[in-house]
Amino acid sequence: MEETYCSDCKRFTAVISDHSSGDTICLDCGLVLEEYFIDDKSEWRTFSDEPADRDPHRVGEKSNPLLATVGLTTLISIPKGGEYSSSSKSLGRFRHVHVQDPDKGLMDAFKAIGGMSERLGLAETIKDLANELYKKTDDAKSCKGGNKDATIAACLYVACEKLKNPRRIKEFRFFANDLSEKIIGRAIKQIKHISNDLEEESKDVGVSVNAGDFLRRFCSHLGMSNQAVKAAQEAVKKVAELDIRRTPITVAATVIYMITQLSGDPKQIREVSAVTGVAELTIKKSYKEICPYASRLVPAWYANEDALKKLCSRA
Repeated sequence: MEETYCSDCKRFTAVISDHSSGDTICLDCGLVLEEYFIDDKSEWRTFSDEPADRDPHRVGEKSNPLLATVGLTTLISIPKGGEYSSSSKSLGRFRHVHVQDPDKGLMDAFKAIGGMSERLGLAETIKDLANELYKKTDDAKSCKGGNKDATIAACLYVACEKLKNPRRIKEFRFFANDLSEKIIGRAIKQIKHISNDLEEESKDVGVSVNAGDFLRRFCSHLGMSNQAVKAAQEAVKKVAELDIRRTPITVAATVIYMITQLSGDPKQIREVSAVTGVAELTIKKSYKEICPYASRLVPAWYANEDALKKLCSRA
């Protein structure tokens, strides 16, 4: 959901767009933040009972610079029921011949990437980067003979990582014909080589994944309050200063569990485990390592000293 700064709430809040009135409204306080925004959706509607040859759209599909033909092709057809000239008759045999499109394989892959991206709720920028990675992979023939579904999943996985919206491999398995994590992981290694080459070309150095990258999505799935989310974000930044040798996703899960224990809506370890994909035992072990530093990690405005002592006594 989109967020913007609300002058009444004095912070960034979730907003909703009312397309009928053109208003952007704060979901927390109801303040109208923007009026008369431009709706960029199609102004036409197509109905199923309309003739097939009646297309209300004024322009064709946007061109794709990743395709060799830039998405443009020309076909000359003979009108149905029309009269054939002598030259038309001689060309009639070509009417049902399919023109081989050099971009067909890429277009199919881009369509699959778009479908998987939509099901996972990924941003357009992630999908575009995944398309670019797939194109580079296809050009280099580095995954020739490999599993196409694994390559597509790997492109999206790496794109998510590069754009600081990391996902777990198991999230892609369901949409990649339930391939094993080992097969997808092998494809990810190949795509990362392509990704590094792409970064060198664009002079754009990627950033490493940290626990904060996972945090907001997990908090949202757990239905945590805005205050709890903010406290978790502050805490996870401070964890980086400690010598905690845990994976970013484990740190995120542990911090979330710790923060919720200090809230009015504590979450069970099994709930945090179900959302984050981190094993319950792993969270428990990590919690014992991180909890002694609670006074340094948890913001003072979120929990007092007595609450932190009780928290550590239960660790």
